[in-house]
Amino acid sequence: MNCDYYMEEKVLPPSSLEGKVKETVHNAFWDHLKEQLSATPPDFSCALELLKEIKEILLSLLLPRQNRLRIEIEEALDMDLLKQEAEHGALKVLYLSKYVLNMMALLCAPVRDEAVQKLENITDPVWLLRGIFQVLGRMKMDMVNYTIQSLQPHLQEHSIQYERAKFQELLNKQPSLLNHTTKWLTQAAADLTMSPPTCPDTSDSSSVAGPSPNEAANNPEPLSPTMVLCQGFLNLLLWDLENEEFPETLLMDRTRLQELKSQLHQLTIMASVLLVASSFSGSVLFGSPQFVDKLKRITKSLLEDFHSRPEEAILTVSEQVSQEIHQSLKNMGLVALSSDNTASLMGQLQNIAKKENCVRSVIDQRIHLFLKCCLVLGVQRSLLDLPGGLTLIEAELAELGQKFVNLTQHNQQVFGPYYTEILKTLISPAQALETKVESV
Repeated sequence: MNCDYYMEEKVLPPSSLEGKVKETVHNAFWDHLKEQLSATPPDFSCALELLKEIKEILLSLLLPRQNRLRIEIEEALDMDLLKQEAEHGALKVLYLSKYVLNMMALLCAPVRDEAVQKLENITDPVWLLRGIFQVLGRMKMDMVNYTIQSLQPHLQEHSIQYERAKFQELLNKQPSLLNHTTKWLTQAAADLTMSPPTCPDTSDSSSVAGPSPNEAANNPEPLSPTMVLCQGFLNLLLWDLENEEFPETLLMDRTRLQELKSQLHQLTIMASVLLVASSFSGSVLFGSPQFVDKLKRITKSLLEDFHSRPEEAILTVSEQVSQEIHQSLKNMGLVALSSDNTASLMGQLQNIAKKENCVRSVIDQRIHLFLKCCLVLGVQRSLLDLPGGLTLIEAELAELGQKFVNLTQHNQQVFGPYYTEILKTLISPAQALETKVESV
C-alpha cells in the first residue's frame, strides 16, 4: 500500500462512483496503517510519511512573523530524529499526535475549535491521525480563503489596470476603436432626453413617477454621466447581442450579458405565470411559501424550451399550474376551480407566450425599472419597494440585480476614463451633475 494516500476533506458526493472509490482507497490506507502499527515489531514507515505531511501542513498555516512557532515545529517534528526513533521501535505516535493537536488548537480559526477539541478524546492513534488529517484539510481551506479575501482588493485593482492597459494598446493601433461605444452612449443620452425618469436618483429618492412624456420632452431633466451609463447598460439587455455595432468596451462581457438577458427573460415569464395564477387562486395558496416555491420549480423546469418552442412550453406550464392549483385547493378543503375558471386560467397563461401580452409587457417593464434602480440606488434599497407582481420573485430578482450591478461596476472601473471623455461631448458643463464616471 502506497503511503502517499492520506486523509483529505471530501468534496465529491458520497453516493457518486468516484466518491465511493475515493472513500474505499482512504479506508484501505487507514486499515493498512493500523496493521503496521499493530505488528510486532511495529512498522512505522507510513506513520513517518503521515507525520512528514502533517509537519508541512502545519508550517504552511504559519504567518511569516511566527518564527518561534516555526522553529518549535521543526524541532518537535525533526524527521531525521523521528526516523532514528522508528528504526529503534521507539516512535511515540500517540505522543506526537497529541503535540500536533496542541499546535492545531493554537493555529485554527475559532470555527474549528470544537472539531479540534473532539479529537482530544480519541485515544486510538490511527483514528486520531485520521481525524487530524480531516481537520487539517479544513484548516488549509480556511487559510486559502483568508488569503484570497485579503488579496482580493489588490487582485481586482491589478485586473482593472491590466484590462485598461491592454485596451489602450489596441486603441493606439486603432483610433476608431471607440466608435461603437460612442454611438451606444449617444443613443442612451437621446433616450433619456425623450423619456421621463423611471427611478429615483440618489439626490431625490422620494419621487418615482416623474413628469409625463410631453413634459419630459419640453423640459428634459439635466443629464448626468451616471444616468446616461445606466440607460446604456439597460439598453444592452434589449439588444441583439450579436449586433455588429456592439460597444467595443463591452465585448469581453458579451457572454455574461447574454446570460443575464436569458435570466431576465425567464423571470419575466415566471412572474407573469405567477401573477396570472394568483388571480385565480386567491391569497390562501399564494400565502404559502412552499406552494409558491413549488410553482416556481415547475415553471422553471418547463420553460427550458420556451425560446425555441414558446407555445408548446407555455401549454405544458398552463396544464401543470392549473393542476397544482386545483389539487391544492382540494387538499385544503377549499372550493376547487370550476371548469370555466380552469379554462380561463389556462387561456390566460397560454397568452403569455405572445410578446404583446399585456401582463408580460407590464412585468418586463417593471423588471427593467427594478434593474435601473439597482444601478442607481443599489440592490438592497431597490428591494425595499418592489413594483406589484415582482414580490413573488424577490430572491431571483436580487440575484439578477447583483450580477448586473457587479458587471456594470467592473466595466465602469476599467473603462471609466474613456466613458468620461465621450460623455463630455454629449453633456454640456451646465447639465453635467458629475465629472467622472469612475466614481460611480
